[in-house]
Amino acid sequence: MIYNFFTSVFFLFFTISGSTPKTNETPAKTVNALSAAEMLYNDIRVNSDSVPAMECFSKAFSGFSLLKAQGKIKKDYLTVIDFSQSSNTKRLWIIDMAAKKVLYNTLVAHGRNSGDEFATNFSNVGSSNCSSLGFYATGEIYMGKHGESMRLDGLENGINSNARNRAVVVHAADYVSENFIRQHHRLGRSQGCPALPNHLNKEIIKLIEGKSCLFIYHPSQKYVSASKLLS
Repeated sequence: MIYNFFTSVFFLFFTISGSTPKTNETPAKTVNALSAAEMLYNDIRVNSDSVPAMECFSKAFSGFSLLKAQGKIKKDYLTVIDFSQSSNTKRLWIIDMAAKKVLYNTLVAHGRNSGDEFATNFSNVGSSNCSSLGFYATGEIYMGKHGESMRLDGLENGINSNARNRAVVVHAADYVSENFIRQHHRLGRSQGCPALPNHLNKEIIKLIEGKSCLFIYHPSQKYVSASKLLS
């Protein structure tokens, strides 16, 4: 059932976007290009206390559908991080796409050179201490200097493809907490990693490790123009 659902959605998405031959009836003109994403989004909203913004979700859904069809991701979990939002807000969502429900909504850090309260600067360069936008496949769990951590593989050349070499990973951090926000008026920052609260890190990485989709969003025209997964 899960496979059939995403196969149907993938077919609908690319039929809508014009990747299949048009007939004289031009069905692409009669169906909204976002309808598949909107239908799923509305179902998720019904089942969840918090959801990402529709613009963010629609882009996440686009890449998720394509990567799932290509076999580059295997699981039905979609992690969405919205770096257009303040770091003082819970801007990470983990969505069970099969159950159509948000499982986690929590704080997440951005890189120290990406900005203070808001992330505005992004890089794929080593030692930049910046976050990188785009789509990732989650990797393996390992024991690092922050305890249990999870590697990430960037799936977009020139945008986040150096993630593994840069050691951009998901890990726990003391500075990802409401207490830190109260003291400093913003969340703490990482060296480019999407760091999580201590009390949630282990259960989250255990859930999403092993080729699930993680998407870091920002309404950057430079990223949207460069991304082949959104074109």
